[in-house]
Amino acid sequence: MTGTTDHAVDLFADYDADRFFDELVRPADGTGGSLTGLIRRRLCEMGLDTLHERSQDAENELFNLGITFLIYAENQAVDRILPFDVIPRIITPDEWRHLHDGTVQRVTALNQFLHDIYHDQHLFKDGIVPEDLVLGNENYVPAMKGLAVKYDSYVNILGIDLVRDAEGTFRVLEDNCRVPSGVSYVVENRHLMQRAFPDLMSDIGVKSVTDYGRKLHEALCEMAPEGVLYPQVVLLSPGTYNSAYFEHVFLAREMGVPLVEGSDLVVEDDKVYMKTITGLSPVHSIYRRLGDDFLDPEAFNPESLLGVPGIMRAYAKGNVALANAVGTGVADDKAIYAYMPRLIKYYLDQDPILESVPTHICRERDGLQYTLDHLDELVVKPVGEAGGYGIVIGPKATEEQLDACRASLLADPSNYISQPLVPLSVSPTLTDDGIEPRHVDLRPFCITGQSSWVLPGGLTRVALRKGSLIVNSSQGGGSKDSWVLEGS
Repeated sequence: MTGTTDHAVDLFADYDADRFFDELVRPADGTGGSLTGLIRRRLCEMGLDTLHERSQDAENELFNLGITFLIYAENQAVDRILPFDVIPRIITPDEWRHLHDGTVQRVTALNQFLHDIYHDQHLFKDGIVPEDLVLGNENYVPAMKGLAVKYDSYVNILGIDLVRDAEGTFRVLEDNCRVPSGVSYVVENRHLMQRAFPDLMSDIGVKSVTDYGRKLHEALCEMAPEGVLYPQVVLLSPGTYNSAYFEHVFLAREMGVPLVEGSDLVVEDDKVYMKTITGLSPVHSIYRRLGDDFLDPEAFNPESLLGVPGIMRAYAKGNVALANAVGTGVADDKAIYAYMPRLIKYYLDQDPILESVPTHICRERDGLQYTLDHLDELVVKPVGEAGGYGIVIGPKATEEQLDACRASLLADPSNYISQPLVPLSVSPTLTDDGIEPRHVDLRPFCITGQSSWVLPGGLTRVALRKGSLIVNSSQGGGSKDSWVLEGS
């Protein structure tokens, strides 16, 4: 490992975050400034050559360890590492308490919302959310109506996407309630930093992220059917061609449970069993990494070869737990997102701890008209897409792109929402030309069984292209290690 330089050069001398909030370049104001200053000094002492050398070593290690994801483009599957930036993202103790409490509040409201729409549907009677917005949603699953879910915990694994505005206020950009991914990079990024930058981390108290596998396994055991003393948990994967297959392997290993595909499971007498060399073995709790449509060819898509025939029958009888619950997709719909402040107030009688980004619902006349009138100022998003696809960023769009977006809005307004362009915070990022600001977001992960636990920090995604606001890995983004500083 290369040592530090004899004469430190100020790598931040020409660093300019412009009008954007920056967590690492902050004053020593008692909110972590002294430690961020220490981190900057240590980076300067290392020098650019050392940083680039260690960065290359880290990316080589990612590839050698198989920490990759698949991108499908032009009828080809390309196996890539998620680009890793070696300059950490810093979160102070006070900021983390705020994020933790806001995340727990949000998952609590989401679970109450899901229980309500699949049971008494009070929110429709009280006019909180339009009934057709939920019941007409393609992710609403009528088969879940009246089905009991243990602890009313539908969203066992939640990933919420957060951004910071120009004032540094955290705002929720969207909820991921189906199969949120990326937590494996959180843990592996930390391992990389501990191996490659022990001198940078020395004497800086950073909260650990190593408990995720244990906490996830505990929650899945809690969700198992009543009366099972030693629940058998499995992770159900679509298989090796899934873009997040590395994460499936990683999480199964972290939990110490079998990694299975649909063909490894069978339903007999409305109970789920795993095929083993010694015969059939009961399965009580399944962390599924495939969507509702592919879960059970008897209940959903009859052409699915990835799921398990009859698993919905076993689920309905309470003989197996599924995490996340079937039908949770309606809760992370971008149109439902607009109602989250109202839902938090309705179910919890609390104001939201984490603010949302103001959202215009184009299925509503006023929302559509406002969007059309301010198209060059807004970000337009299709409600059913993920991964950054289909987004039109008005201030950066061409006239042709705006015209096409306008036509799409008029043709199918229910498929879109719009939001103001949030000036995403930036974080110092290592580039070929030195240390430069790049836009970032944050995805904390919350595990819920009988209670909720939030992984300290989360996945920081970084838009590596200069000026880009798209942090998604499928769109050229990378990741950073997120350091939650220890504190009272």
